[in-house]
Amino acid sequence: MILFLRVIHESLRQASYSLVANKLRTFLSLIGITIGIFAIVAVRSAVDSLQSNVMEGLAEIGTDVIYVEKWDWTRMNENNYWKYMKRPEVDMDDWDAIVDKSEMLDLSGFVVVSGAGALSYRSRSVSGALVVLGASHQYQDIQKLDIEKGRYFTPRESEDGIDKVILGYALAKQLFNAIDPIGKEIKMRGRKFTVIGVLKEEGESMFNFVNFDEVAWIPLNSARKFLNVRDQSVDRSLAVKPKPGVDIEEFKSELTGILRAERKLPPLEENNFSLMEMSALQNSLDGFFSTLNLAGFIIGVFALIVGMFSVANIMFVSVKERTSQIGIKMALGARKNIILWEFLIEGIILCVIGGIMGLVFVYGVVLAVTSLTAFHMSLTFSNILYGIIWSIAIGMVAAIIPAVQASKLDPVVAIYK
Repeated sequence: MILFLRVIHESLRQASYSLVANKLRTFLSLIGITIGIFAIVAVRSAVDSLQSNVMEGLAEIGTDVIYVEKWDWTRMNENNYWKYMKRPEVDMDDWDAIVDKSEMLDLSGFVVVSGAGALSYRSRSVSGALVVLGASHQYQDIQKLDIEKGRYFTPRESEDGIDKVILGYALAKQLFNAIDPIGKEIKMRGRKFTVIGVLKEEGESMFNFVNFDEVAWIPLNSARKFLNVRDQSVDRSLAVKPKPGVDIEEFKSELTGILRAERKLPPLEENNFSLMEMSALQNSLDGFFSTLNLAGFIIGVFALIVGMFSVANIMFVSVKERTSQIGIKMALGARKNIILWEFLIEGIILCVIGGIMGLVFVYGVVLAVTSLTAFHMSLTFSNILYGIIWSIAIGMVAAIIPAVQASKLDPVVAIYK
């Protein structure tokens, strides 16, 4: 153990000497390692952050839920666009049929989406790209709204279409500022709505599929008082969830039979609806993320190869400059494997220094992207470790031949060179 520590100490000393004595040569040689580690770790961090942001956005709309849709999320392309375009929209008849006939159904939710127009409270008003979501009562159990203040609608309020509203965080702040909004009345679409809840702040994100910070959420039966929910121009969504323990494929088969019967499709005619799961979209995205990671890896590897040859050149020069010193060490009893490990560790140290420089640049990019854009990017410990491991591996490969060459020197010949 003591011997090994001495080897590490000697390697550190020699690596420091190389850095100090040949600053420019060492710096230029380590640029390849720095660029390589930067490329690999930066792309990996960007892809991991992108994946995390997208999955968080998908989680908002339910990862264990089946969505009855007009479109197929995973097969849509320019060649079949009109095929899907001709399909009928999902409507309340589909929802009623599933609720009445499904034996595997646990939860179901139907939601309509429309512009809210101007919202006002006393002298304050808010207008613009606001959304009113009219949802059936069970949609809360599927969507999992995070209510920071107040409560959700009662079953009676949902059933009777009582004019109550839950506001998004930003919407509540614009209308009420520091005033507690619970129990206050706002005007929307010419009607008065009592505020019963405020959603927790989501903040800015590029991947929020619906920005709930700017949403006015009301019961479906309340929305039906001023919206024609059967109008094809009104966006709507139908989400269903099976009972615990029910096989998802069996549930989808049951839904298919119910919907085909409801839409009176002949036996040989294909479905004019899609049953979509978040897992299907996630699987499609996994391939995309893997491709991005591979692209960054290939770019980084080319830079690392250049850096590896540069470090190997430093090590060959170092062996030549220290030939007599190596001969003296071997004459005094230093074994070949000690000489070998000295140069291997020295090469590893040089590459780790280059790798750390690359990680510092990655961290700078992470801070800049997170502070200047709505995209939240992070440098995880696993990606830091990934970069260090690659640095160590490249250091060993770069130094192995010079190290073997040094360990095989003849002491007598080496001393007099």
